[in-house]
Amino acid sequence: MDWRDQGALLSVRKHGETSVIIDVFTEKHGRHAGVVRGGTSRKIAPILQPGAQLDVAWRARLEEHIGSYTVEPLRSRATVLSDRTALAGLNAITSLLTFSLPEREPHPQLYRRTQAMLDLLGANEAWPTAYLKWELSLLDDLGFGLDLSSCAVTGAMDDLTYVSPKTGRAVSAEAAGEWADRLLPLPPELLGAGSGARENILAGLQTTGFFLGQWLAHALGNNPLPEPRARLIDRLKREVRDD
Repeated sequence: MDWRDQGALLSVRKHGETSVIIDVFTEKHGRHAGVVRGGTSRKIAPILQPGAQLDVAWRARLEEHIGSYTVEPLRSRATVLSDRTALAGLNAITSLLTFSLPEREPHPQLYRRTQAMLDLLGANEAWPTAYLKWELSLLDDLGFGLDLSSCAVTGAMDDLTYVSPKTGRAVSAEAAGEWADRLLPLPPELLGAGSGARENILAGLQTTGFFLGQWLAHALGNNPLPEPRARLIDRLKREVRDD
C-alpha cells in the first residue's frame, strides 16, 4: 500500500531512538499518521514543525498499519514564530484538528479552509476574524453546524444578536426578550460582517467554544478541549487589555 499527498503537519512525537511519528492533515487522506525514519536528525527535524506544509509519501505493507512517511518541505509557515498571538492561533488550529478529526477520513472543504487559515496567520491583521469563521466551519464540517441564517422564533433575518445554546440557531434581539441572558452572543463577525474588533472576536469564540465543548467534545467522549485554544483566547484578551 502506498500513496502520495500534500498536507499540514499537526503534531510530532518521538518514536524509538531516531524516528518520530507525525500526524498530517492531508488533502485526500484526511488526518493520517506515519513514522518518519531518522526524524530526529539535524537534516529532517527542522522541517517537522507544526503547521509546515509537506509533500508526503506513505507506504505500508497493509492498509491498517501505521506505515512510514518520506517527507519533502513545501513551505514552513515559520513567520508565525515572531508573533506570539499568531503562534497561539497556529497551535489552536493544529490541536483542534488533532482532537476532532477522525483518522483517515477525508475532509476536503475543511482542508482548503485550513490551508487558507494557516497562510493568513501572521500575514494579515484580520486573521482572528478568519479564525473565528474557521471554528464555525470546523463545527459545520463535522456535523455540528449552527444555523445563523434567520431567527429561530420569528423567522426574521435582521437584528440577529443571539444564538440558542439548545438548538444552535440564531435569535433576534426582539425575540430574545427576557431570555437574553440565557443565550449566547452572536457578533456580526459570525455573520460575515463587523469590523473584527477583538471584543467581538472573543464574544464569537465564547459561542463557538460552547458548541465545540457541548456538542463536538461530548460526541468524542467528553474530553476537554485542547489547552492551546484557551491560550489563544488568553492572548486575544491580553491584546484587548493592552490597547
